[in-house]
Amino acid sequence: MTGYLLTVADTAQCTHAAAASVRTGNTRVRAGQNAVIIADDLHTVAGCPFTLPNGKPQPCASITWAPATRVFVNGRPAVVQQTGSGQGMCRSAEQIPQGPPQVVSVQTRAKGV
Repeated sequence: MTGYLLTVADTAQCTHAAAASVRTGNTRVRAGQNAVIIADDLHTVAGCPFTLPNGKPQPCASITWAPATRVFVNGRPAVVQQTGSGQGMCRSAEQIPQGPPQVVSVQTRAKGV
């Protein structure tokens, strides 16, 4: 599925609307002025309010992304904003799936598959 390449300047949040931040190992490939995110990069989530019905806090701690199938950055798959399921997954500290992340803003100059 075609979508825009995600960069370090784009905004993502967990299923429960907590902000995520990313650092990338990519220093060479850019969309506009910002480095493109690769699938290996870790999005960390801070301040997720999610609590289980029994009262146990179970906040999102990270977001893992589905890799692009045809766009590679230094031999590693890039991350492409996709609509619908399959884009990524928010996970708790125990790696329990919490639901799909939301991309709030994305650059609109470079697309990929």
